[in-house]
Amino acid sequence: MGLCQSAAGATAPWFWARGADLCGRWGAGCVGTGRAQLGSGHPILQPLSVFCQNQAPPGLYTKTQDPAKAPNSPDILEIEFKKGVPVKVTNVKDGTTHRTSLELFMYLNEVAGKHGVGRIDIVENRFIGMKSRGIYETPAGTILYHAHLDIEAFTMDREVRKIKQGLGLKFAELVYTGFWHSPECEFVRHCIAKSQERVEGKVQVSVFKGQVYILGRESPLSLYNEELVSMNVQGDYEPVDATGFININSLRLKEYHRLQSKVTAK
Repeated sequence: MGLCQSAAGATAPWFWARGADLCGRWGAGCVGTGRAQLGSGHPILQPLSVFCQNQAPPGLYTKTQDPAKAPNSPDILEIEFKKGVPVKVTNVKDGTTHRTSLELFMYLNEVAGKHGVGRIDIVENRFIGMKSRGIYETPAGTILYHAHLDIEAFTMDREVRKIKQGLGLKFAELVYTGFWHSPECEFVRHCIAKSQERVEGKVQVSVFKGQVYILGRESPLSLYNEELVSMNVQGDYEPVDATGFININSLRLKEYHRLQSKVTAK
C-alpha cells in the first residue's frame, strides 16, 4: 500500500501529536499528517494525509454523526433567501426560527450534524499540483448549498446562470489559492453579487440520514411560467415553432456528416 502524501505544509509542531495518534489508529505510518480545525464554522478539515484506501475512523468526525445512527424521521426546513443570501430558517415541525446569519448557520449546523449531513472524503489537488486526501465536514454549508442552487435555478436566467457557474469555479480557485485580495477576485465578487440580485424566495428541504432533499420552492421573482410550459394551455410558445429551431441547429451537423461521408467514401 502506498502513502497518500500531503504537500499542504501542515506540519507545524502542534499537529504532530495528533498526526501520530491518527496514524496509530489507522494502523500505518503517515507522511505530512495534519488537521485544520475551523471551530464552529465551515468546513472542518480532518487529516490531510493517510492511507488513501483506509476508511476514516468514526471518532474523526466532530460535527456530524454517522448517518446510519441518525434519527428515523426527517427535519423539514424552510430557508428564505434575499439577493442570494439566506435571511431566515424555519423548522416546519416545531416552528423554530432563526434570522441572524450566525444563529441561522449554527442552527443548520446542529440539524444537519444530527442527521449526518455534510461529510465528504476526497483526494484533491493542492495549489502546487500535488494531491492530498481531505476529509471535510460542512453540515450547514451543505444544506445552504443545495437550497441556494435550487432557488437560483428557479429565478435566474439560463445564460446568466451558465456564466455565473463558470465564475463560481474561478472564485473558488482564487479563494483556495489565497488570492482574495487580488483585483481579479474583487471583479469576480462584484459579478457574482450582480447575478444574485433576483435570487429571492423560499426553499423547503428535508434533512434525513446524510441527505438533503428539495421538497419545493416559491419566489415572487420566479422565471417559471406555468402557462408557457403547459401542454394543455395555448400561450406564447407553440410546439410547431420548434421545427425551425431544430432545422437551424441541425444544419451544421448535416454539413459535418456530409463531409464525413465523402472522406469515408475515398
